[in-house]
Amino acid sequence: MTQPLSWAGIGRTERGHVRSSNQDAMAILNDCSVWIVADGMGGHPAGDVAAQTAVATATERARERAAWLQEHPGAVDEFVVDLVTSANRRIHDLILAKPSLKGMGTTIVALALTPASMPVAHIAHLGDSRAYLYRAGELMQLTRDHTLVQKFVQRGLIDAATALVHPERHILTKGLGMDVDMKPERTSTLVTPSDLIMLCSDGLTKMLDDSAIASVLSGAQADPQRACHELVEQALTRGGEDNVTVIVVASQHD
Repeated sequence: MTQPLSWAGIGRTERGHVRSSNQDAMAILNDCSVWIVADGMGGHPAGDVAAQTAVATATERARERAAWLQEHPGAVDEFVVDLVTSANRRIHDLILAKPSLKGMGTTIVALALTPASMPVAHIAHLGDSRAYLYRAGELMQLTRDHTLVQKFVQRGLIDAATALVHPERHILTKGLGMDVDMKPERTSTLVTPSDLIMLCSDGLTKMLDDSAIASVLSGAQADPQRACHELVEQALTRGGEDNVTVIVVASQHD
């Protein structure tokens, strides 16, 4: 019988060269097979508070429900969605308690992996923080940005190249804090032992296109720590125009 694989993530977050503070937050819960990235909304009040609250709440919820998940291994999708909706409720509770925080919000992308012989990556996200799968030399974006320009692309109003330089490309259409009943978008995909899964804030994807990200992951595939470090370093070297956060998740081999 095939033994279930364990998975572990390596993460790094940096302020960058332009922002005065780091409004990104992340959680690496290797013991729970959960990883989270959040990016506080720039130009809004208390983006750092929103991101930190989201990650802290999702972390607390993941640990609270870890035993439940062991008893319900088929409910990982429900589990990861609950992390995001719990974080959203906490942010709205904070806004109600302190009206000066009205308007704060954050993106979030949360990943949970089933520790099975055929593992499945379950992702829930809101906003433009992304999840990618790197497999056999190819990089696949697993999430779809919740932005105004992505809507334009979907409607055929602009092409992907125009979206990259559009002046409204970072206006979000969904995020934590926008609506108390907002539900995350979900995706699930089978993963193999040689795959890498990457979560990131848009501070990475502003600076590196997909081909550059794939090149780094290819060059450091056997060393997730090096891959994570190199991705952040390249984002900083190319200008570091925003906070940048990267988590690289890989299977653990005995």
